[in-house]
Amino acid sequence: MTTPHYFSEHQPDDSPRVERTVRLRGKDYSVLTANGVFAHDKVDRGTAVFLAKVPNPDIPDGSVALDLGCGWGPMTLALCDAAPNAQVWAVDVNERARQLTGENLRRAGLKGTVLDPQAALEQLADRRIALLWSNPPVRIGKQELHKLLTTWLSLLADDGVAYLVVQRNLGADSLQKWLQEQGFTCERLGSAKGYRVFEVRPGL
Repeated sequence: MTTPHYFSEHQPDDSPRVERTVRLRGKDYSVLTANGVFAHDKVDRGTAVFLAKVPNPDIPDGSVALDLGCGWGPMTLALCDAAPNAQVWAVDVNERARQLTGENLRRAGLKGTVLDPQAALEQLADRRIALLWSNPPVRIGKQELHKLLTTWLSLLADDGVAYLVVQRNLGADSLQKWLQEQGFTCERLGSAKGYRVFEVRPGL
């Protein structure tokens, strides 16, 4: 019997929820976390670096701002607060992560839509993403990571932008080069504590 990973679709729902107070972009949130989701016991270092480096959203009202791989929702919460007039979508393959993100949005009094990847892709059939935030699951392997990023970055609006955080020791610089080779504009926005934050835009 194998142990499910946090990027598995289904998780046994038998671990208790734990209430924690976390600080995101200068604001405290009371959240619920649980085993079986990424960084269940804290705001992981990559996300903390990301939230310290990424600029405030500047996107049209009603446009789609998407957190890809939302986990229990730290980026989603920060994104909803920073872009209250956007349609914020939290996307994760992990059912437990989606449940926790939905609950944490309700606890914070924030509006967001929590979706599994397939449902999100179906809704993007005739729409495009204005803003994408992600701490992508690099441990799924290079081939799967490339497939994931290609799928979602190709859905950026012509003037859309994505921000990604990747650990330097897990191939951040090679990923930047690969994204550029795929025709995206990919610039390093900042670095801290062994992590790179990239700004990615569609190629000309």
